[in-house]
Formats: sequence, C-alpha cells, structure tokens
Amino acid sequence: MTQPVRYRPDIEQIQPDEPETFEQLNEQFRKILDTTSEDYEHAVRAVHAKGHGIARGRIRIAPGLPGELAQGLFATAGDYEAILRFSTNADDILDDSVRLPRGVALKILNVPGERLSGSETDATQDFIMVNGPAFGAPDPQQFLGNLKMLAATTDKAEGAKKALSAVLRGIEAALEAVSTQSTLLSSLGGAKPVHPLGATYFSQTPFRFGDYVAKFQLVPTSSIKDYADETINATGRPDAIREAMNELLASQGGTWELRAQLCMGLEEMPIEDASIVWDEELSPYRTVATLTVEPQQAWEHGRSEAEEDQLSFSPWHGLRDHQPLGGVNRARQSAYRF
Repeated sequence: MTQPVRYRPDIEQIQPDEPETFEQLNEQFRKILDTTSEDYEHAVRAVHAKGHGIARGRIRIAPGLPGELAQGLFATAGDYEAILRFSTNADDILDDSVRLPRGVALKILNVPGERLSGSETDATQDFIMVNGPAFGAPDPQQFLGNLKMLAATTDKAEGAKKALSAVLRGIEAALEAVSTQSTLLSSLGGAKPVHPLGATYFSQTPFRFGDYVAKFQLVPTSSIKDYADETINATGRPDAIREAMNELLASQGGTWELRAQLCMGLEEMPIEDASIVWDEELSPYRTVATLTVEPQQAWEHGRSEAEEDQLSFSPWHGLRDHQPLGGVNRARQSAYRF
C-alpha cells in the first residue's frame, strides 16, 4: 500500500495577495450581515443562516484504529458529547422552496489536546460539512467572486429566487441524468431538495490529520440512510424542512459514521484546489468514529432560535492536529468570526 502523504508546514502554498483577498472577503461578509441584521432586526449567520434542526448526541472514537487513522482526536478510543446543526447554505432565511445544498455542523465537546491559534479558550472540535464532495471555488480569489455575487443578491426578491431555483433545478436534473453535477448551479438554487437526515456530508476541504492529511465525511448508517433519495416538497410550506426533520428525528433518532480520506498524493489530491474531488478508488473514506443521536425534537419554535444564538461553529475551532489546510480554509479563519 502506498503511504499517506505526511503533513509538513510547506504542504500549503500561501499566495502573496492573500491578506488583501481575505480583507475583501470580510467586507462582503460584513455587507451581508449588515443587510440581514437590518431585515430581521436580529443578527443571523452570514452563510447557512437558516437552521432546520439541532440535535444532541454522543460520538464514539473507534477502538483499535490502525496507526495512520489513530491520529489527533482519533488517537485514543473515547466517548464525547456532540451537537449537530442542520442548515441550508443561503445568507437569507428563505422559504424552503428555494432549493439549496444541505449543510451540517458538528461540534464535539470537551476535547483535550493542543489547540489551534485563536481557539485556545475552546474545548471543542468542529467539523463544517455540506452534502457535496467539492467546494464551489478552487481558491480564495474565486471564493471572493462567488461571495460578491451572493452579497449582491442578499435581500433581493424572494419570488425571483424561487423562480430561479425552479429553472436551475431543471438544468441540474438534466445534468444528473448524464451523471454530472454542477456545484455552482446547486449553490445558486438548483440543488436536489433531499432530506437532510438521509444526506451524506463532506468537509470538501483538507485538514491536517495528525501526522497526515485528510478530508472528512459524515454518512448515515441507521435506517435514516433509507432517506438518502427522499425529497421534500416545500410548495406552500416555508418551513417544510423543519417539519420533515421533526417527524423523522423524533421517531427514529439516527446514527452516522465519521470517516476520513487520507491524502495519498499531492498531485492527485491537491491541497490548494478545493474544487477537486479526491479519488475514492485511490483513497477510500474509512470510519474513525460513530455518532449516535437518540430520538428527539429537531426544532422547537422559540427554544431552537435561542439555542442557535448561543452556538458558533468554525473549522478553526479545534485541535492543532486538525488544522484546516489550503487557501479556502485560510480565508475562512477570519471570515467565520463574523
């Protein structure tokens, strides 16, 4: 077996214009936040603004992992409390008929170990994931271009967004028929309206994995996996996803596997291009932990909004052994403070 790529600081290729690009990204995030805060008379997240469910459970680090997987948080078998937040990726709190990618943020609590810079007062390990294997931009410059477009459409007519969503979904469905998908079309409103609990989620970007480098995946393994292709009809139901989440999570709960995909070669699995899907034949995702959520209410009006206000998630909340890597992740370090 080919050995995984070992982490070293020069695995990243930092560009000289990054500080300027990051500041421009932050300006766009500020623009979004100013607009939405005025609209809702309350601060909301600059991305993934609308939450559909919050769940509490426990994550168990698998015992007896082989050396290349027994790294960082996963070096020792253990059991931790965890919090999940399910969302869609818009900066507005939109009617659920606008079809957007699903996201999940996983926070593991009371994690010991050396912390990332800026996370010294935390005791968590966060994972931010979306139900698609590739990020919508390869690098910070393209990320900035996409964000400018997002900021320009924040607070624009929701009816137009619904109409655009329907058109884009038709185009995306045609691409799916020939086994092709467009990350950009999905992010603009052409995503398949899948059930969040049945979806498989990806970190999309690479992270340090102790001595190595990896991407992460969260996969449903209990009977909720049967909902992988289940779609939610949100016509005339602005909060249809919350309703569907409540119905399924309260009756079944759920179990997921957290998996890691080790980088086996920097040419085939680049660090600095977040739009590249790493080849699973070259390096399959391998299970490092199991997450269990007992049956519970996913969303309760009033209580859940208050809980959301108390929760923050960032790929930079975590252990030094799981440092986010690549330009897109470096851009997120300051952006996720907004």
